[in-house]
Amino acid sequence: MPHPGLSPLPAHLPAAAARLGADVLAQAPAGPAAGAPAPPAAPRWIPGGPSGLGTAGLSFARPAPLPVPDPAPLPVPDPAPAAPSAAEGRPIPGLYFHPVPDPDPVRVDEVSRRIKDWAVDEVQLFPDEWEGQFDGFSVGRYMVACHPDAPTVDHLMLATRLMVAENAVDDCYCEDHGGSPIGLGGRLLMAHTALDHLHTTPEYAPAWADSLGSDAPRRAYRSAMDYFVRAASPSQADRFRHDMARLHMGYLAEAAWAETDHVPEVWEYLAMRQFNNFRPCPTITDSVGGYELPADLHARPEMQRVIALAGNATTIVNDLYSYTKELSSPGVHLNLPVVLAEREKLSERDAYLKAIEVHNDLMRAFETAAAEVAATFAVPTVLRFLKGVATWVDGNHYWHQTNTFRYSLPDFW
Repeated sequence: MPHPGLSPLPAHLPAAAARLGADVLAQAPAGPAAGAPAPPAAPRWIPGGPSGLGTAGLSFARPAPLPVPDPAPLPVPDPAPAAPSAAEGRPIPGLYFHPVPDPDPVRVDEVSRRIKDWAVDEVQLFPDEWEGQFDGFSVGRYMVACHPDAPTVDHLMLATRLMVAENAVDDCYCEDHGGSPIGLGGRLLMAHTALDHLHTTPEYAPAWADSLGSDAPRRAYRSAMDYFVRAASPSQADRFRHDMARLHMGYLAEAAWAETDHVPEVWEYLAMRQFNNFRPCPTITDSVGGYELPADLHARPEMQRVIALAGNATTIVNDLYSYTKELSSPGVHLNLPVVLAEREKLSERDAYLKAIEVHNDLMRAFETAAAEVAATFAVPTVLRFLKGVATWVDGNHYWHQTNTFRYSLPDFW
């Protein structure tokens, strides 16, 4: 059953979800996988409220109305395999992925307009000289491709603000725009309090509240999260906070290695990337879709494996498409091909090709795990959530493939 007050599941979705948009569930057996627990006869629904309670007294953004359905809601796109995109860019040869249609240009334009207004007018995210880079990120095209079932542009904006805020923290604290591993832990902790508020004494609370406006990353975090908690349930908001803590822990591991010039073993690098990855984005696919996967089903270890594998696969996509960009940047940037070359004594080409194989193995493991969960927990919200995560995986690849402003492929073929 859908979360109270949120959009109901489209009538045709249970049948369509058997393929999860990218044939993810094509492997699903007729019944539970061997050794898997029997489907729960009556899942314990944890309803949660329609908004983030306890935050009304600390609002840093303009009042954010709850998303309401568009006058004529768009149908969930046909999950059948799509024709290759007509947009620029070519996929990495040998990479396992599912092509998707070009995202709705009307929605792309509207999301792009709104997110720039938010970045410039609400949070003063970047100086004028960074405007070209912000536009080149094409975040509107990214989020519309990843969330084609979002019932409204307001729902899409929930994900878009959070994506931009996360990238601001990464760029300004960690990497491209003045970031440094030195002192990163303190900066990340203070930024995290914009997502997970400090509860302290009246004497010290005002200084903390003032600190949330002290730099662009914290302004972006607090505003994006303020919008999100108004539209999401308390359990969805807490789920996101947890995954952002995971992300920040991954940032810290990478920073520690940078400070000591340590090149990790391949398995260590993959462990770091399970935390420093895209997981916070697909984990909110139900919030953006206007429904809720109940907390007890989201917390199932089988579902957690699906989400982790999706995050891991999509992050290696980033390693592969950003490879030449990172090689041309100052300093040493750890990515999977670089670590494979160093630790397994491979040529640059062979290391890159092996990284493709690692990605493909992760993708197939993700699809197998999703099929098993779909067969074991054949609940409409589970099927829709799995479909949404698979669609996010495909949309993430689409954006990397087509964003030629940021990425180009090495000459290995």
